[in-house]
Amino acid sequence: MARRPILTKTHLEIYVKKRLLLLVTVLATLPACQLFNNTSLQPPTEFPASMPATLPIPTIEPADTLPPTLASATAALTANASAFPDTTAFTWTTVVAGLERPVDFQEPRDGSGRLFLLEKAGRIRILQSEQLLETPFLDISDRVGSLSNEQGLLGLAFHPQYADNGRFFVNFTDRNGNTVIARYHVTENPFVADPGSEVVLLRVNQPFPNHNGGVLAFGPDGYLYAGLGDGGAAGDPFGNAQKLDTLLGKILRLDVDSADPYAIPSDNPYGNEIWAYGLRNPWRISFDSRTGDLFIGDVGQNQWEEIDFIPAGTSGGQNFGWDFLEGTHTYEGTRPQGANFQSPIAEYDHSRGCSVTGGFVYRGAMPEWLGIYLYADYCQGTIWGLIRSNTSWKSAVLFEPGLTVTSFGQDRNGEVYLVSDSGQVLKLVPR
Repeated sequence: MARRPILTKTHLEIYVKKRLLLLVTVLATLPACQLFNNTSLQPPTEFPASMPATLPIPTIEPADTLPPTLASATAALTANASAFPDTTAFTWTTVVAGLERPVDFQEPRDGSGRLFLLEKAGRIRILQSEQLLETPFLDISDRVGSLSNEQGLLGLAFHPQYADNGRFFVNFTDRNGNTVIARYHVTENPFVADPGSEVVLLRVNQPFPNHNGGVLAFGPDGYLYAGLGDGGAAGDPFGNAQKLDTLLGKILRLDVDSADPYAIPSDNPYGNEIWAYGLRNPWRISFDSRTGDLFIGDVGQNQWEEIDFIPAGTSGGQNFGWDFLEGTHTYEGTRPQGANFQSPIAEYDHSRGCSVTGGFVYRGAMPEWLGIYLYADYCQGTIWGLIRSNTSWKSAVLFEPGLTVTSFGQDRNGEVYLVSDSGQVLKLVPR
């Protein structure tokens, strides 16, 4: 089924920005540069955003065509950090504590400013005005299985039009240990969702209690992406990650608008739900809110943890190599002749940790951090930064807060948060 182009909030922001710039050019006597302090709007020139080909994308005129008073402001809009900042000038400050094993953080972008936090046992909590509300937004603990450390309520994604349709999606393991991706609806009370509104999109049998993946995220194309692990145990005993007749060990891509409960996008590479494969346990994926690039944190086996990357505008079908490869290193078997494995953009060995937690590209108000992808290790709590320089990637250790990092989050302003298994949510801020 053909997909209609979606005019996203990002497109509208860019268009409004262009109109404002043109207006200020005419009214040059006004102190208009104050209008352009939000650095989250203009796609950087070297990483074009992923947009539907049929949708004209408004662009801001080059700086040399703008009045001198606006040139520096426009340059700031298009610039990414070229080097890692001095981390002694920044810290992670606690936003909320006392959560029960939180594993995800999402903002619906409905204008309310509320933050939604997942607890593994099956609850979604609301943080409003820095206060954790006592009543859960959703409590499905009666149907969530959490016998294993890697089971439970694992992922949340709000529909891009949540403010209008009240729909959101969760990924959890049920009482039998199998994966469920389901849709729910908020009630007339915006602080309470209806647990009886559940519509199951997918049920996926899990042969073992680990490697469930669990992340959900809407892409800039309006489709819902889901990460599933290879089914567990160790070493992918059934070879699921390399099979295209199972959803295990994959990134899925679903159209949740054209059919109920979903349709398969017509441009998915294999005619089914699969978008990318060859993954062991994708633990947190995210799209760069400016460029549309997809980052994947894939948990390793014995030695190597990796960050994988799908550039915006590519057509899917990437094979990241597991279980022939662990990171860039041979794990088992003989690489098939002609196999085209996509290498990770970063990896680290188990002298630095044991389980990668994927993060977000920073797009907030601190210019020193713009364009830097932040990720961490669950076991040691080390936080890395990853920055692109032309065609290469540079990674560096930035913080060692000593926390078990289960997830990262990002608010509507592009600021980045981390979620700790100890019950805390922290935000990256200046000292």
